[in-house]
Amino acid sequence: MYINNIELKHGLTLAPMAGVTDISFRALAREYGAELTVSEMVSAKGVYYKDKKTASLAASGPEETPFALQLFGSEPEIMSYAASKLREINPGISVIDINMGCPMPKITGNGDGCALMKDPELAARIVRALSDNCGLPVTVKIRTGWDAESINAPYLAALCEANGAKAICVHGRTRDQLYRPPVDRKTIRQVKRAVSIPVIANGGIYSASDAVEMLEETGCDGIAIGQGALGRPWIFREILCALEGKPYTPPNTEEILKTAARHVRMLCADKGEFIGTREARKHLGWYIKGLPGAAEARNKINQASSVTSLIEILQTLSDGYIL
Repeated sequence: MYINNIELKHGLTLAPMAGVTDISFRALAREYGAELTVSEMVSAKGVYYKDKKTASLAASGPEETPFALQLFGSEPEIMSYAASKLREINPGISVIDINMGCPMPKITGNGDGCALMKDPELAARIVRALSDNCGLPVTVKIRTGWDAESINAPYLAALCEANGAKAICVHGRTRDQLYRPPVDRKTIRQVKRAVSIPVIANGGIYSASDAVEMLEETGCDGIAIGQGALGRPWIFREILCALEGKPYTPPNTEEILKTAARHVRMLCADKGEFIGTREARKHLGWYIKGLPGAAEARNKINQASSVTSLIEILQTLSDGYIL
C-alpha cells in the first residue's frame, strides 16, 4: 500500500497508544517488523500554547522512517498551526495523522477525538485545513461510530477522502464500546468499499491468525496493532512470517527477558532513570505475563526505582543467562 509516495509493503502499523508508544517502544516494534509507527497523541492546543512536554512527544528516532505524528484537536486553524510547527521542530515527520478515534471522556468532553465523528462537517474542515497547509500527507484515525445507533464510518471516511485524506485507519468499535468486544469487521469492510484510498484495519489483533482473518474479511490494505503488541513487539514478526509464508518461531523465555531488559535500559536512557523506571513497570508486567514466578516478580517490579533493581528482578526469572 502507498500513502502518497510512502510504500508500506504489508501495511504493518503500530497503532498509537497514549503513554505507551514512545520512542523506545516504537524502536522495538520496528526491529520486529512494523513498517509504520505512530506517535502518542499530541495536543494541537498544547503546541499552540507552547507546552514543551507536548512538543517533545513529536520526536522520532534516528531510524524511524516513515513516522506518523498523531494530532488531536477540534479547531481547524489550531490543528493546521500545530502540524506546521511540529514539522519545523521535527523534519523527520512523514505523515500527519488526525485522531478522530480516542474514546476517553477527557478527550471527547472537549469535542476532540471520537467526538468529531458526531460532527462530520467539522471533521472534514480539519482534514481540508491540514491537507492544504501542512505540506505532508494527512491520514485519519476513526472508529465505526459514536454508538451503535450512529454508525457513520463509511460516510465520514468518504468525506475525509474528498477533503484530502490519503489513508484511513478504522478501529472496529464504537466510542461507547471503548475496547470491549466485538470488533465490527463488517463496517470496516464497508469503509474499504466507500473510498479509493488505503484503509488500515485496527482492533482485536493479537496473533497472526487474527491479522490474516482481518485482512481477508475486510479487504483492507493494512492492519494496525495496538494492545496486541503490549509486551509482545514480536507480534509484527509473527504476522510478517504468516503473510510471507515463512516459518515462525515464538520467542523463548531468554528472548522475552532480554528484550524486556533492553526496553528498560532504552526507557531510562531516553527519559532518565526516575521517569524511565516508573514507566518501565507497566511494560515489564506485560512482558512477563505467563512466565513462571511472574506474580511475585510483578510485586517487586512495582516497588523498584532503579535500572539495576529492575534488571535484577528480571534476572530471577531467567535460567542463569545474563540480561
